[in-house]
Amino acid sequence: MGSSDHSGHEKVSGAKRRVASNVDEELEELALRARDGDAAALDDLLRRIQPEVLRRCSRFLPYRQDAEEACQDALLRVARKIDSFKGNSLFTTWLYTVVSNSARQTYRSMKRRAAEYPTEAERMPHQSDPRTTSVIAGSRIDLLEALDQLEKDRPNLVAPLVLRDLCQMDYNEIASELNLALGTVKSRIHQGRKHVRKSLTVS
Repeated sequence: MGSSDHSGHEKVSGAKRRVASNVDEELEELALRARDGDAAALDDLLRRIQPEVLRRCSRFLPYRQDAEEACQDALLRVARKIDSFKGNSLFTTWLYTVVSNSARQTYRSMKRRAAEYPTEAERMPHQSDPRTTSVIAGSRIDLLEALDQLEKDRPNLVAPLVLRDLCQMDYNEIASELNLALGTVKSRIHQGRKHVRKSLTVS
């Protein structure tokens, strides 16, 4: 009976996934198999997603070495936490949350290392350190620093903003992933952008 219920759930989830455009059904099926304990599927999944994970990490961390570090952390998190993927949303939606967390954690590690070993950019304060600089709305900004400050001030605004402006997820996907009303998601993104603009460091 348990397997029948599980199958029914997957059919409902599959119907939801097909509503979204550009869905890689093969990847989604691979993720479900990996979640259910198929080791070969997990290995295949990690190989398939690696280029996209690296590309996504590069949106947070422009230096390739830093992006590669975040990418490896994200892939490790996927391997360790794939069994927590419920399957009631797109795997890619779940993945982008993992990627954003890994990229931001890598940034924090970079900051700690920079405090111990000052970089050339820190010795020249009038030049921006490109490792902390990203692009959003056409402007170069210390985005990750601004997000850390936002997390201290208004932590409920961070996830919607990151998933929309950096992971480029659809509003409906974000609402589903965060279990929030669509209007709440849009409101939090709007508020998050306002707070981030206030704390930007413009070179």
